Amino acid sequence: MASAVETAIRSVVTKGVTTMASINRALKDKSRDHPFLTGIHAPMPEELTLENLRVTGTIPAQLDGRYVRNGPNPFNPDPRGHHWFVGDGMVHGVRIRDGQALWYRNRYIRSLDLQERGGPKAAPGPRRGRRDLVNTNIIQHNGKILAIVEAGSFPAELDGNLETIAYTDFGGTLTVPFSAHPHQDPLTGELNAIVYDGMTQNKVWHVVVSADGKVTRQEPIPVRDGPSIHECSITRNYVLIFDLPVTFSMGALVAGQQFPYGWNTEHKARVGLMPRTGTADDIIWCDVDPCYVFHVSNSFEREDGVVVCDMSVHETMFAGGPDGPNGKPLGMERWLIDPKGSKVERITIDSTPQEFHRPDERFFGQSYRYAWSLGLPHDSDGFLGEAPIYRYDMETGERQVHDFGPGKVAGEFVFVPRSADAAEGDGWIMGYVIDTAAETTDLVILDASDITKDPVASVHIPHRVPPGFHGNWLPDAG
Repeated sequence: MASAVETAIRSVVTKGVTTMASINRALKDKSRDHPFLTGIHAPMPEELTLENLRVTGTIPAQLDGRYVRNGPNPFNPDPRGHHWFVGDGMVHGVRIRDGQALWYRNRYIRSLDLQERGGPKAAPGPRRGRRDLVNTNIIQHNGKILAIVEAGSFPAELDGNLETIAYTDFGGTLTVPFSAHPHQDPLTGELNAIVYDGMTQNKVWHVVVSADGKVTRQEPIPVRDGPSIHECSITRNYVLIFDLPVTFSMGALVAGQQFPYGWNTEHKARVGLMPRTGTADDIIWCDVDPCYVFHVSNSFEREDGVVVCDMSVHETMFAGGPDGPNGKPLGMERWLIDPKGSKVERITIDSTPQEFHRPDERFFGQSYRYAWSLGLPHDSDGFLGEAPIYRYDMETGERQVHDFGPGKVAGEFVFVPRSADAAEGDGWIMGYVIDTAAETTDLVILDASDITKDPVASVHIPHRVPPGFHGNWLPDAG
């Protein structure tokens, strides 16, 4: 819990702290080879439009839309105090129609901060103060393409060519931050998110966006220490709140770190079950052993009322240095969260290091069978490296593996159904794979039901697309 001194510093002398942080940042080594600014993470220097991309294999004719991924691409990068999570947002997309890859585009999210540092002209629209960095995810909701981030900025709306149209507060209905991981309930069409504000340490919010794009709920939830809550999940009756020991760090801020969060051994780890229309007083808090969760595969309620949640888990996070994500990955776990006993049972499904779990989103919040994830290397300073993709059958326990080969670095893969009414898991998974030797990238499409097979198709991009965070298949609406 923050000391009285820290509380006073935050509320009274923020300007002085900011000045001190800037001074300490300027004293750092500007010539340092930062692991998240070099190698595969080196930023792209320009925006490109490449048409009629070469394809190996056959792109399924059912695919009509865009695969787009968001991620950091620092403009005029400075290694001093840099963290992977704070680079300028850039989206990379491939347009697919009629079995062809019509184009690849990469575009910056047009923020005011980027413009002030010499980048492209900023897009219009409402801001939360000066915070408008958007670099983490991209979704399609109510017919609009939205680039999103946690802890600060409103979303940014993009057009079909990935240009930033404007920042949006959902028609004036959003007054708090948004999330990098809202989850759409496929039964109602609404988005649910747990959001936090980097400048507020004593509360987070449950935000709901209706199917027609209006915020209908911004319910405050008291917390301590300013926890970084990257992810949430939902079931039929609950939204899950992961209040875990990564919290705001005054020491990191004063030292000049641009992402001032760290592992806090004094912060109690807990997961909350909040009724989706309830208040903070209705939350059932369940203690859990210290750990950190970035990404959930899915969650649902059993007939006996126990909440089942599958996810990637780390023993610690941000305890091994200030540059980016670090810590010991514990693999894929299943948590059995008992609202009657207020307790959590943790079961290891697979101890193999992995992240970026994705299900068939049509079954989110419901009992499900299939999940896909990205393997993590054991010894990479850049978090990602040579590692396979996994497919899990949660019913039989079968695990499939697709290894891309030496020198190939994959990112998150997402599931795309063959049709709106296809059976669960019937479709494809797709994502970017870097060839480190050739400095090129492929958009790889795999058969989701058997990922051990050769790719269905590979779209060849003649340059390296730096690793990003999250993407989605955005089907064409027209």
